[in-house]
Amino acid sequence: MAVTGTRRADSASPRTANLAAVLRALRGGPLSRTQLAARCGIAKSAVPGLLTDLAGRGLVRPAGVLPGNGRPSRLVELHGEGAYALALSIEADRLSAVVTDLAGRVLAERAETVDVAALGLLRGMDELAHLARQVLPGAPVGVAISVPGLVDSAAAVLRLAPALRWRDAEIAGLMAARLNLPAEAVAVDNDANLGALAESVDGAEDLFYLSGGTTVGGGLVSAGAILRGARGFAGEVGHIAVDPVGERCACGRTGCLETKANLAAVLRAAAPPGDPLHDPALGVEGRVGLLAERVRRGDQRAVTAVHELGVALGVALSTVVDVLDPDVVVLGGYFAELGEWLVEPVRVELAARPLGHARVVPSRLGLKAPLRGAAHLAAERLFENPTLVEEASV
Repeated sequence: MAVTGTRRADSASPRTANLAAVLRALRGGPLSRTQLAARCGIAKSAVPGLLTDLAGRGLVRPAGVLPGNGRPSRLVELHGEGAYALALSIEADRLSAVVTDLAGRVLAERAETVDVAALGLLRGMDELAHLARQVLPGAPVGVAISVPGLVDSAAAVLRLAPALRWRDAEIAGLMAARLNLPAEAVAVDNDANLGALAESVDGAEDLFYLSGGTTVGGGLVSAGAILRGARGFAGEVGHIAVDPVGERCACGRTGCLETKANLAAVLRAAAPPGDPLHDPALGVEGRVGLLAERVRRGDQRAVTAVHELGVALGVALSTVVDVLDPDVVVLGGYFAELGEWLVEPVRVELAARPLGHARVVPSRLGLKAPLRGAAHLAAERLFENPTLVEEASV
């Protein structure tokens, strides 16, 4: 399946819009021609030609017949195994790459533990591109990069990432050059936004996603769309004050949620210096897994640290729920791995508020949610313009 280097001139044509509508409709599962016409608002007589076009690009295939009385209706489904979406993730101590097909199935993935801040921007991007080339079976239809910081998504620029010590980093251009792709093929977004997107793919609920890691952030999705705010920085909840006599935050204020809820702070509360919980060689998953094991065993210091984390999250989220009124609050990042102990204290704090009715759940994707959201965003480029994939030669 060949991918064109740039968007074609007909990307805004009515026919391309119809091709995109049909392809997006099939994201939810197989449909008949009649169902596609109704779902997409397209004349039924136009659907066969659109399906022939998409089949010629290797994007759809027959999927049996619709059961029922009378004349059987033939079904069509996505056939995107040869169209690859590349998702990349940059964290303070880890680089990751995942390739999925159009249906979101993971085809290959790889991760590497590394001190990204010590590498610096250019070497960090070199290493990430090397990881990408190890998993890519061919040219991707799109690339999306998850980063822990303030992102100008329209310009695909990382404005500030304190954990990486990067500022005004033109991530998209740097990665596009390394993978020999057009700059418009590469998107960049905040990890919490992408986590929220991943959690919302199966539904259209208003959802707030709280991400825990070296920093604390949030993402809001409404009816399937990320809500970004005027400058694209919406969801930065790490600096909501939760303790007026707490520690001084890097932002200059006192008692921010981030001082209580970043992973290092929780591990310090859970164990003394020199404890294996602080060993960076274990990685985030290893340290959080060890913490969870101690809570399960009843280690009092660990139990107290995690309970106090839940209370701090609940205090901050009560403000979020009052202002944004989401249906669901999802605890993501490392919070998800501790969900069985965090959900209840968060619910208790929310219940004490008049508007604290939102459901609270741990992320079903855990630490992988931002990468899955990035894969969805990368594939979106093709769902907006199926003509990016060339028709097979006869």
